Amino acid sequence: MSERERLAQADSGEQPWRAWGPYLSERAWGTVREDYSEHGTAWDYFPHDHARSRVYRWNEDGMAGVCDDRQLFCFALGLWNGKDSILKERMFGLGGDGGNHGEDVKDYWWYEDSTPTHSWMRWRYHYPQAAFPYEDLVRTNRTRRRDESEYELVDTGVFDDDRFWAVTVDYAKASPTDYCMLVTLANRGPDEATLHVLPTLWFRNTWSWGIPGRDHVPTILGSGSRLIGQHRGLGQIVLEGSGEPEPLACDNETNTQRLWGLEGRSAYPKDGINDYVVDGAETVNPDGEGTKAALHYTVTVPARSQVAIRLRLSLTAPGPASPLDLGEGFDTVMRLRAAEADDFFAEVIPAAAPREAANVARQAIAGLMWGKQFYHFDVEQWLSGDPGSTPPSGRRHGRNSAWWHMNSFDVISMPDPWEYPWYAAWDLAFHCVSIARVDPGFAKSQLLLLLREWYMHPNGQIPAYEWAFGDVNPPVHAWAALRVFEIDGGWDHDFLARVLHKLLLNFTWWVNRKDVNGNNVFEGGFLGLDNVGPFDRSAALPVAGVLEQSDGTGWMAMYALNLLDMAVRLAIHDHTYEDVATKFFEHYAYIGMAAYQQGLWNDEDSFFYDVLRLPDGVKLPLKVRSVVGLLPLAATSTLTAVTLSRLPELAARVRWFQNRRPQYADIVGSRRLSGSGRQQRLLAMVGQEQLLRILARMLDEEEFLSPYGLRTLSRSHLEKPFTIWLGGSDFTVGYEPAESTSGLFGGNSNWRGPIWMPTNYLLIEAVREFATFYGDDLLVEYPTRSGRKVTLTEVADDLSQRLISLFLPDADGRRPIYGQCELFQTHPDWKDRIVFPEYFHGDNGAGLGAWHQTGWTALVSDLILTVYR
Repeated sequence: MSERERLAQADSGEQPWRAWGPYLSERAWGTVREDYSEHGTAWDYFPHDHARSRVYRWNEDGMAGVCDDRQLFCFALGLWNGKDSILKERMFGLGGDGGNHGEDVKDYWWYEDSTPTHSWMRWRYHYPQAAFPYEDLVRTNRTRRRDESEYELVDTGVFDDDRFWAVTVDYAKASPTDYCMLVTLANRGPDEATLHVLPTLWFRNTWSWGIPGRDHVPTILGSGSRLIGQHRGLGQIVLEGSGEPEPLACDNETNTQRLWGLEGRSAYPKDGINDYVVDGAETVNPDGEGTKAALHYTVTVPARSQVAIRLRLSLTAPGPASPLDLGEGFDTVMRLRAAEADDFFAEVIPAAAPREAANVARQAIAGLMWGKQFYHFDVEQWLSGDPGSTPPSGRRHGRNSAWWHMNSFDVISMPDPWEYPWYAAWDLAFHCVSIARVDPGFAKSQLLLLLREWYMHPNGQIPAYEWAFGDVNPPVHAWAALRVFEIDGGWDHDFLARVLHKLLLNFTWWVNRKDVNGNNVFEGGFLGLDNVGPFDRSAALPVAGVLEQSDGTGWMAMYALNLLDMAVRLAIHDHTYEDVATKFFEHYAYIGMAAYQQGLWNDEDSFFYDVLRLPDGVKLPLKVRSVVGLLPLAATSTLTAVTLSRLPELAARVRWFQNRRPQYADIVGSRRLSGSGRQQRLLAMVGQEQLLRILARMLDEEEFLSPYGLRTLSRSHLEKPFTIWLGGSDFTVGYEPAESTSGLFGGNSNWRGPIWMPTNYLLIEAVREFATFYGDDLLVEYPTRSGRKVTLTEVADDLSQRLISLFLPDADGRRPIYGQCELFQTHPDWKDRIVFPEYFHGDNGAGLGAWHQTGWTALVSDLILTVYR
């Protein structure tokens, strides 16, 4: 059976091929869901030190983990090198107050492969043979300033002389609920070494919270080389391993004695296996029964050799379970699924793509697939507390208290399973565009999910992320829905209609809440761009007034055009949508013109700026040349004569608008013949003159154009920072190509110079839209002042190639993302394993921020598929 057949069966409901997958988070500690502190200090309330001993309320975490889509069972890998003070059951990292540049994981692992149904997956981890330097990492990072680099695991020397284990886990599904797993343990070091390996099966604790009817306790019984689990909701699940491991069992209950000196629910709590293996304590149940259990392997491997452990995890019929096939049948499943994965990606990735680019695309998609996580969060229950528990008094009026209606119990695409183990609305929109290339059914379900009534606020706002659901993300949901619709073949009008109906509510929320003066310019706050401005755009302004935003206004003009495009596509099949199309045509025009009428466009500088409007009517443009002033380019679409001929009411309104509102000519009036000889009309916030002028800045190597894409801030601000005096203080923005040197927004991301994939992607899309309208007739100088004239399509292709080149070996075999780290640049075990960082150095392309960030940076896969189509 091919992967395409499995996807079809999953979409139709014939076979639940998506029921099991890598939905186990890599970090549940330090999250808002698990935080019941008085002041919302999540990293302090549930730190890494508690994770091995303390039961989670809402979800679970582990390494190389899988679970079912309700997370009733969990499976993950535990390791111990014989030196560490604790088992390696989860990745280690630092919070915002412990890392000098914010949250940062301090382990190295890769998502090397995954099909969309997770019928085939591969995960890789490099584990030091010396003691993991927990204290060194904490101590050194705490002393480093923001203008210093972060202290990483590779800097500690634990990988010197190749003294590490390369641990690879291959997964292959024999059926939707039957996983074959091959764990390969490679000793890369010069000496024989011993590794303890603990494949672990446990049940998420759903029984300890005092919820009526939910107190049933499942069991896992260890016997020989197998673990047999019994769960009332799941059935019987069996984990069987090759060889002769020692079965160990404890309970998924909190060790209250260790944490707080109190008697607990179990004599063998959650960390019992840890204490037994590491310290030899009698902390596992001698009867071999519990709710958490592991098969304990002690493996000694000669220098530079490897061994493998075979595992099988299967849902079986009740009663005595027959031995699971770990022999010829196992080999057949592994071989077939690997071959089918190759066949699947050969269809997805164009044959014209060079081998290195194809590898990058495949690993980017793998990261997206591994980033799907089970996400459970009943906000009303969290606010109220479980029976027998009393949350802090301020919780009812604190974080997310207005989002009591939210009840999440879904598999959702996360930006990253460790550094961002929660969904973010605008991030997810970008994820879905790349996901649609391999699994449009899942992409569509994700976009619809966040619009459902148990996510979207009754007032129409889409939730941002769990740290603050009420924060405002850019309105890119409609854009993403259109892209997914198109990638899927443009046939699913039911999907488009469902999205449009809900987005009408969200668009109205924006108009009512984020246009304070009712003048069609918008004040969305930071809009995901964190420290891009001279001050926090989501906080109270330093002086009385209103900040009218070029990006917010550009986003809303784009939103109106997206909804117009949706309505047009639907109206061709159902004319009741034609009124909606007319409405958004006009609303777009009002927003686009307001950017000029209200002073966002600065004709002298040929750029859009945020404007601070003071109570006396004075307008202060904040002349920061940043991506804020480029994003209005994304508000671009085309209406063809064919479309208007099929929608006479819309055509009549366009004509009326053109005749009665001549001042809008630059916004809605540009017309020309397409390459096929048909009339088309450009809807854009910039006419041809403004487009050429703003592109001259965007494509200038001394401003935005980097060898690796577009910077988020003009490099001209390196020598000429922008400074404004407000409320008795100076506020300054200077070019910072790497991590932020200020604490604004926690200092853990930077929009003052680095390259960000999502905004680059949107601007490339905009250039392609302009290219569709102007064709090869419009030439631009590229780069600015080079004397070389090219078409807009050539500009878009080259910008795409610059972003793709971030991940590819250059002429010297070095990948820009790995900067000056010689291990990652030259070592055969490291150099060809790709990570997808959060953002990139504005001058040299080095990866920055969250290093296992895959979500939005996986857009590089879409760029590869587009350039080599």
